[in-house]
Amino acid sequence: MTDRDAIRIAIAGIGNCASALIQGIHHYTPEQCRTNAAGLMHAEIGGYGPGDIKVVAAFDVDARKVGQDVSRAIFAKPNCALVFNSQVPPSDVVVRMGPVLDGISEHMADYDQDRTFLRSDAQEPSKDEVVAELKRSGAEILLNYMPVGSEQAARFYAECALEAGIAFINNMPVFIASNEGFAARFRERNLPIIGDDIKSQLGATIVHRMLTDLFGKRGVALRRTYQLNTGGNTDFLNMKNQQRLKSKKESKTEAVQSVARERMANHDIHVGPSDYVPWQDDNKVAFIRMEGEIFGGVGLDLELRLSVQDSPNSAGIVIDMIRCCKLALLNGIGGVLEGPSAYFCKHPIRQYTDDEAYRMTEDFIRAHAGTPLPATRASAAR
Repeated sequence: MTDRDAIRIAIAGIGNCASALIQGIHHYTPEQCRTNAAGLMHAEIGGYGPGDIKVVAAFDVDARKVGQDVSRAIFAKPNCALVFNSQVPPSDVVVRMGPVLDGISEHMADYDQDRTFLRSDAQEPSKDEVVAELKRSGAEILLNYMPVGSEQAARFYAECALEAGIAFINNMPVFIASNEGFAARFRERNLPIIGDDIKSQLGATIVHRMLTDLFGKRGVALRRTYQLNTGGNTDFLNMKNQQRLKSKKESKTEAVQSVARERMANHDIHVGPSDYVPWQDDNKVAFIRMEGEIFGGVGLDLELRLSVQDSPNSAGIVIDMIRCCKLALLNGIGGVLEGPSAYFCKHPIRQYTDDEAYRMTEDFIRAHAGTPLPATRASAAR
């Protein structure tokens, strides 16, 4: 790779999640990690801290972001992610126009432009042009942050990663890493891939999974359950189009079903987005209900409400995904990274319990974190 002192990433989609990630990269300085690494699962992985991640290319389709430095674009409308670090320095990376494809739902035009996309009139690039930009930038990893339901756009960027010869992280519920065809192609090219559909750090899905697993371990028969989510960011607005929700609902539902002791009938489980509430902005509120039977067939009901800032809740996971991909690149490992995919994502190529996935991920990090650091980084570490 071109710059082994940094982890060079490209981002497709400069929305709320990208904003939280980039704010965090600059928030978690080496000094911050030493004194207060709250919010990180790993202060460092293989010698790399969050601050070693560098954005070198970015793509979007919104007129308020295209042509802007990434450091400004992350705070542009319709982004509404909580600003916890307003001092993001200029990056000298300009957001380039990406192909629209199915990245914008038609119903978004019915809302105030401050709340939704304002399509740029810049010329859409060809696949060859996107691949050329990835190569020119020296990117090692491409992050997919396309909106839910953007099947064509997600596949487009996966194809670009393959052609550019770089790793791919699929944060969205379009099945790329869990698709045997794509998985085989990344394996054949010896390129790492993690996906699909990121689990938040402490979000509704991971909490729902842990409680479902707990029911089984404690002998409680889970009979019925739902998970309802509301939010006010563009992700929730986009998901008002029910036609774009199929893969999202499948991903979230299967994440819970896969850890249940007995698979529930479809009509007994409902997991998915519920509604868009504009004034919530990036605050996501989840309601979980679980109905079960304990000893003697006696009923038990559990209800939980979780309120969390949605985008920062994903960024801590992405920082670890990026660094795991970097370890794979340094160690010549291609294909789906099964442990990280199962631990960090809702719809991996193979489902494991969270305890198993955690152990697999920690084993992966321990096994591959001993890659010798570049001389400049080794000197700094000493």
